[in-house]
Amino acid sequence: MIELNKTDIERIKCSRHIVFFTGAGMSAESGVATFRGKDGIWNKFRPEELANFDSFMKNPAMVWEWYSYRRDIVRHVIPNAGHLAIAEFQKYFPKITVITQNIDNLHKRAGSNNIFELHGNIERNYCIKCKTFYNDIEERVVPPKCKCGGFIRPDVVWFGEYLPEDQYKGAEIAASECDYFFVVGTSAIVFPAASLIYIAKKSGAFITEINIEETDISSFTNKTIMGKAGKILPEILEKIKE
Repeated sequence: MIELNKTDIERIKCSRHIVFFTGAGMSAESGVATFRGKDGIWNKFRPEELANFDSFMKNPAMVWEWYSYRRDIVRHVIPNAGHLAIAEFQKYFPKITVITQNIDNLHKRAGSNNIFELHGNIERNYCIKCKTFYNDIEERVVPPKCKCGGFIRPDVVWFGEYLPEDQYKGAEIAASECDYFFVVGTSAIVFPAASLIYIAKKSGAFITEINIEETDISSFTNKTIMGKAGKILPEILEKIKE
């Protein structure tokens, strides 16, 4: 049973705009390994070797092969019950916004429409020279090259790079305008993405955290629910339907 009383449910029901701010824990429930935690990917590889532009230029084949491996993982997982519940929320509220730090495209595959991808999308790629975007790439040559001759890289945010301006600006506006802000499966330690929680709180939104363990923002939120998003979000949705 989730730790939401009748007042909590009524507060959600009265919301006109709900934001779901999701992190790696959300995808972990679908089988996508997290970067942090005892089983995290970064415990096996050094981030600076795989996720920055300089490393890509020094050893593009290694970096591309790493992201091909991760892309293959994403292709073989499916949205979990939490992703599906968030998408179903769209049926019952005037506006639902998903702001995600994940790059796996699972929210879109689950059916969510209004999504801001702060760290990019691993299913997209683009040429570093002419900026042409590519979705499906035949990887006969690693790394693949654009018709202009430039290397093609994953459309993800690497260490030292800025977040996509349009995505962050849209997320910032959503955080400042929403009534209710769910923080789901994120450690909330990566900035500037984590600043959206503080923007929402300052703007008057009710903040509810859903996570399997306490985080640095647990004491800052209005409510914290311990557990898996794939169990808790469907339960919340069922209570809203009642």
